[in-house]
Amino acid sequence: MRNLKRVVLAVFLLLVILIVLAFVLENRQPVSLLFLGWSGPQLPLSVIIVFTLLVGMLIGPLLAWIVARLRRVSRKQLI
Repeated sequence: MRNLKRVVLAVFLLLVILIVLAFVLENRQPVSLLFLGWSGPQLPLSVIIVFTLLVGMLIGPLLAWIVARLRRVSRKQLI
């Protein structure tokens, strides 16, 4: 059973890697983003999307931690 779980996990990881690789290879067009008057460098679309995903994966847990901390502090003040 343990070996089956490892095989399924390995196959799943290989599928994810192949999907990401196909995404990167299909989205190599250089784009330049304009945000609030700031123009970014021309990068492949896949780089921008993956970078944005990683930033979101960092900001999400950070915001959740801050909210949990503020709730904990407010609960202590109520007691």
